Amino acid sequence: MKIALVAGATGLVGKQVMYKLLENNRYEKVYILVRKKLEIKNSKLIQIVIKYDQLESISAEVIPTDVFCCLGTTIAKAGSEEEFYKVDYTYVLQIAKIFKERKASNFLLISAVGASADSSIFYSRTKGEVEQAIRQLDYDSFHAFRPSLLLGQRNEFRFGERIGIGFAMIFQPFLIASLAKYKPIHAALLADYMILRSFETNKGNFVRESPSF
Repeated sequence: MKIALVAGATGLVGKQVMYKLLENNRYEKVYILVRKKLEIKNSKLIQIVIKYDQLESISAEVIPTDVFCCLGTTIAKAGSEEEFYKVDYTYVLQIAKIFKERKASNFLLISAVGASADSSIFYSRTKGEVEQAIRQLDYDSFHAFRPSLLLGQRNEFRFGERIGIGFAMIFQPFLIASLAKYKPIHAALLADYMILRSFETNKGNFVRESPSF
């Protein structure tokens, strides 16, 4: 039996991952990191109420086999590049380090299309740098999922994202071959792919891009 930990369980994809893990019979426990307790009752669910700048205080008894990191923000929502970096790099890497020390086997991360440590774009460079840092931790398997625009009902309105989705849907028939990775994907489908990959026995570091997540 497997034990999951989900960071970012209130986000668009994280919420889907959480619910699907609770329904999956191969997972006996599902830990989630939340800032405020959710109104959800499930015998498998264990909510860890915590501030992300206090991650080191997570009980040593929390020992997952698989870590699903769905944590992320935008520069606009964070308020600055510095605050964005704190969430999408510092917190993500700290989570990866903590649970690697506790012998977690798999780390599954939502990154972004175009992620590269060599990118001239701050957002893409941050995503690429955190991928690179996690690879060096030597998990049994590390999966970096690089979706383009995500479809689904968010808790907050993102104007730029809505515009992007509109254009992407119009041009979707032309997003083929090397451009296929820019196709929007529904959050629930991405969650399915993440959980599916958690059962793979292949070891190593993997980059997962649409449409072959």
